[in-house]
Amino acid sequence: MPQLGLPAVPGATGEPAARVHPGDVTTGPSLATGDTHVVVACPPGLDVRRTLGRLRRGAGDPTWATTPGAVWHATRRGPGTATLRLCPVPGGVRADAWGPGASALLAEAPALLGLLDDPTGFAAGLHPVVARAHRTHAGLRLARSGDVWSAVVTAVLEQRVVGIDAQASWRRLVARHGSPAPGPAPSGLRVAPPPAVWRTLPVWEWRRAGVDAQRSDTVRRAAAVAHAMRADLDPPELARRLRTVPGIGPWTTAEVTSRALGDPDAVPEGDAHLPHLVGWALTGRRVDDAGMLHLLAPWQGHRQRVLVLLQLAHLGRMPAYGPRAPRALPMR
Repeated sequence: MPQLGLPAVPGATGEPAARVHPGDVTTGPSLATGDTHVVVACPPGLDVRRTLGRLRRGAGDPTWATTPGAVWHATRRGPGTATLRLCPVPGGVRADAWGPGASALLAEAPALLGLLDDPTGFAAGLHPVVARAHRTHAGLRLARSGDVWSAVVTAVLEQRVVGIDAQASWRRLVARHGSPAPGPAPSGLRVAPPPAVWRTLPVWEWRRAGVDAQRSDTVRRAAAVAHAMRADLDPPELARRLRTVPGIGPWTTAEVTSRALGDPDAVPEGDAHLPHLVGWALTGRRVDDAGMLHLLAPWQGHRQRVLVLLQLAHLGRMPAYGPRAPRALPMR
């Protein structure tokens, strides 16, 4: 059974996913418990918690929730909003969905669970630290959220600030301007606003959420062309379109393509801490962006995968380098 990281729901074993190939689905009709459901066949040991955890913007992200034996997510797909519930069942994960966008969201369940992630050609054994991290986190996959717009907003909010402050800004803005998740969702689960709402937020709402003019202006400019930022694009083309927006550079594009498209090769250049982590983990010394790219070159095509593994392996163990970014405090 996949490792959801949560206790099983009492009495909710669901249907076994009697399929041979991971990612195959068994579809169910409308139920009292949901508009429809699928059971996604998963490989043994799939680490659902860590795979999905990379998409969640902090423990208080209002678009995600956990209940006993289940992970919930609220988002927008196709004709409208949707709520997704993921529960482990024998041989796979059962996904139930509610709302106008339920069918579209269920169709993407295998990608969200990382089952379209292809590690072919990934040579973890090129470095002992990477090899050890790969063994330790063998159940990790690179998820595709499919939600390009939310990835854009969260990445822009995270530009040049401490992560917990960006998460607080996202939490406040979604709580105030998002919409309730459809279906029997946990209390407080919200769907993030669509681009049109972000584009018209008054300046004081941004400032109360601790977002400066540079970042709020970037989100508004991106909202004007959000229709062109589609999840069916390949990572290079999406990155090209993103970079036409003033205020969006290589760091933001890499964050978006890795989260929304599961890009296994995305490298966020310009990060204040990532080069130091890579240098310390692989050589025991500090490096800059150029040094990081040099160290990651042997894993071309899988550099994001290496970055994720190194972050998991060395979280909280890296020496502090350089000044800490100033915190953007919300207005009270």
